[in-house]
Amino acid sequence: MSLLHLVDPVAVQSPAFELFGRTFAPGVHWYGLMYALAFLSAWLLGRARIRGGRLPGVDEAGFGDLMFYGMLGVVLGGRIGYVLFYASGHFLDDPLMLVRVWEGGMSFHGGLLGVLLACWLWSRARRLHFFDTMDFVAPLVPLGLGFGRIGNWIGGELWGKPTDLPWATVFRGALPPDLARLDDAALRALQEAGQLEAFARHPSQLYQALLEGVVMFLALWLFSRRPRPRYAVSGLFALLYGAFRFLVEFVREPDAHIGYLAFGWLTMGQVLSTPLVALGLYWLWLARRSPTLEPAPPPAGAGN
Repeated sequence: MSLLHLVDPVAVQSPAFELFGRTFAPGVHWYGLMYALAFLSAWLLGRARIRGGRLPGVDEAGFGDLMFYGMLGVVLGGRIGYVLFYASGHFLDDPLMLVRVWEGGMSFHGGLLGVLLACWLWSRARRLHFFDTMDFVAPLVPLGLGFGRIGNWIGGELWGKPTDLPWATVFRGALPPDLARLDDAALRALQEAGQLEAFARHPSQLYQALLEGVVMFLALWLFSRRPRPRYAVSGLFALLYGAFRFLVEFVREPDAHIGYLAFGWLTMGQVLSTPLVALGLYWLWLARRSPTLEPAPPPAGAGN
């Protein structure tokens, strides 16, 4: 029998209040907590790499600046990328949707472009080679991706295609409207009677959490423990993410307002991930004849 997903996306609910004639019920969402865990994990891992001299000339204060730039890149790039890649039609009708981040909608590919721009600006200001910075940052990212996908699962969004596998999951948001409106007790009764099996789907969010989070982190962290030629770590990151995302898209439900772009199976996620695979292979090829940045103790005392 499939699993029934009835997780409350709000971790902590605050009392409702009225303001300017509207009712607000603020709360702490699990998705927001997953973002906090993502940044915390990147901070802790990055500090360890800085202390190990993996970005010569940069101390913990300089890394703090890099984290600030990176967080802005993730949030702004992720939101703008989502609007451009997945909701451009809605944006033309309602431009203010860009700032309504509480309604959800973040794009990895947009966030990646935001991080690339942020790291370029930070590297340029410190006269560091851009790819030395990116090779340093790449192993810090996968755990955050994994936390983000867990946030998608908790929120019951971005589910997979129908399946009868033992771990198939019934998501309220994927049910017909008449069933989705039922309370939790009624849905549990239907589930126990086996009447929701036709709506069971791949928990593709958890597949991505495993591949993009755990597997990528282990691969990149272990690979980068030894000094590698410039471009190598970034290349492995791009190759793995692009390949994993392309594969999971085969069992992930495409966005309803976009659907398949070609051949009855090609999704927007696959279109955006294919260049990453190509870039990853190209950067790994460049690494064959590129210098290797050797670790050096971080500068003592002064910030960077």
